[in-house]
Amino acid sequence: MLALLAGCANLAPNYERPAAPVAAQFPAAAASAASTTPAAELDWQAFFGDERLKRLIALALQNNRDLRIAALNIEATRAQAQVRDADRWPTLNAGLTGSRQPTASGGINSLYTAGFQVTAYEIDLFGRLRSLSDAAAAQVLASEEARKAVQISLVSALAATHIALTADDELLRVTQQTVATREDSLRLIKLRFDNGASSELDLRQAESLLEAARVSLAQLTRQRALDENALVLLVGQPLPADLPAGSALEAATSLPELPVGLPSEVLTRRPDVRQAEQQLIAANANIGAARAAFFPRITLTGSAGLASGHLSDLFKSGSSAWSFAPQLLQPVFDAGRNEGNLQLAKANRDIAVAQYERAVQSAFREVADALAGRATLGEQLRAQQRQLEAERTRNRLAELRYRNGASSYLELLDAQRSLFAAQQALVQGQAQSAQNLATLYKVLGGGWR
Repeated sequence: MLALLAGCANLAPNYERPAAPVAAQFPAAAASAASTTPAAELDWQAFFGDERLKRLIALALQNNRDLRIAALNIEATRAQAQVRDADRWPTLNAGLTGSRQPTASGGINSLYTAGFQVTAYEIDLFGRLRSLSDAAAAQVLASEEARKAVQISLVSALAATHIALTADDELLRVTQQTVATREDSLRLIKLRFDNGASSELDLRQAESLLEAARVSLAQLTRQRALDENALVLLVGQPLPADLPAGSALEAATSLPELPVGLPSEVLTRRPDVRQAEQQLIAANANIGAARAAFFPRITLTGSAGLASGHLSDLFKSGSSAWSFAPQLLQPVFDAGRNEGNLQLAKANRDIAVAQYERAVQSAFREVADALAGRATLGEQLRAQQRQLEAERTRNRLAELRYRNGASSYLELLDAQRSLFAAQQALVQGQAQSAQNLATLYKVLGGGWR
């Protein structure tokens, strides 16, 4: 009867999910086709089309140490939950004991026992152990969601780093072409200077322009090495020599269109939000355990087996014995320990509520930022492309005017600088646009499947 009653009492508060402290709609969320698969249900293999990137992600999922730690944390929390579940059941031990003690008459009493023992099994009438077990189970679920969140971040970081490397290669190509062009221009200016057709000012300006391009080339070479090192760390091993060729940077911006949906749908799909909610559920269950500590605790201790005053007679017929010792303890005075534990549990629950709400707000902000990028980066790229075409035309006309003596070298110098800056801006804009699409996939909950 006591065992049946133990499953009926639960002093933990009824859990209710806190209201999301965010707007009902995402800003700048364009309508999407109803048939488009939500990001949280779209495998990363289907979202990313670059074969090189997909190979890198597959390697990282096998070798990345952050992901491995997250998986091992799941095993640790499962083991802890198993310990908590075991507390709800009696522990049966087989034991052999012996004791000898003096008597008042100067003799010695001996007692030897052998058999099975149950020590201090708690009848969970008020749900203390059940609440602790529920809290541990919620922590297991939280650790599983944490692993998904780590994988989402890993996939997104790999995509961003791969795009950055591709942009580095494109910027290196543009810079190397610029260096070659300015070397040709310097040779021409030096020839004109040697023949008295150009001033030393033109010569020094050409030299300065060439060295500025060489500075950019050295900086980009260093940045590419740093980005490759970051990629190796994410992958968790040296990059294989047989990686497929990567797609062009411009192709990286042609990722699938993703539906956004309502915040109430999107945010509940994100593992980091679900992790915060499971931690809130665990904190809520701990309140039940703290409340149960105020009520009586019933423990049972018993044994069944053999007993004898002489070790040689222990296993003979007629030496069977048993014992049964229930105990009921009611806290009377504990200097406020139980009250403090209850207040601590409530404070931890309130902290968990605030952490859940912060996770929701952070997720909402990340989606809103990515949507703002999607709404404006397309037009930015088109404007940068038009600016680049205009700068190319301007540079060609400035060079013709200079060669025909219609303008100074300063005009050509300014045109070359503007062209190089426009080329760099377009590459950086393409990289930013591609990374924003990958980030949108991440913040909408995609990448863990």
